[in-house]
Amino acid sequence: MSDNDFEPQIVAFCCHYCAYAAADLAGSMRLEYPTSIKVIELPCSGKLDALYVLRAFEEGADGVLVAG
Repeated sequence: MSDNDFEPQIVAFCCHYCAYAAADLAGSMRLEYPTSIKVIELPCSGKLDALYVLRAFEEGADGVLVAG
């Protein structure tokens, strides 16, 4: 695998009312985003426990996005 083939694994923690709604709308519009992005819906991004972020890295994520 060359450096050009690297596709980072991203975990996106998204607020139900804001960012997740936008991701859902993108899906409804048949817009595509990389399969390497895993979207996790949260009731509120302000309640995200830091342990979830650390766990994502422990499980192999290359990056974590918290979107509200």
